[in-house]
Amino acid sequence: MENNSCIRIEADIEQISNCKQTISELDNSFNLLSNALSLAGNNVRLKILFLLSQEKELCVCDLSDILSMKIAAISQHLRKLKDKNLIYPTRKAQTIFYSLSPKYDDLFSPFFELIEDNKLV
Repeated sequence: MENNSCIRIEADIEQISNCKQTISELDNSFNLLSNALSLAGNNVRLKILFLLSQEKELCVCDLSDILSMKIAAISQHLRKLKDKNLIYPTRKAQTIFYSLSPKYDDLFSPFFELIEDNKLV
């Protein structure tokens, strides 16, 4: 262990070792959550995720109408979410519908409940 400047009297080597192991074992989960939160940190993308959670599937035109944004702008946000597997497309005839991936639906649902109940304000 490196000798860093620290004012503690004694290090709990076992605690430090256990924490390092836990962090190492959970590294993939940290990456998954970090990526999801960084994408959801954008106001428009968070609204898109919320709408997909509520409605289960929407097309780009639906989202464009709901958010009063151009289709091109919505498409760019959808591409970012799709590239990180937060959402997935389903084609029905000529229309592509987007849905929230189940694991991310589970992840975001507590946040969306707070938003719905207006408890964040």
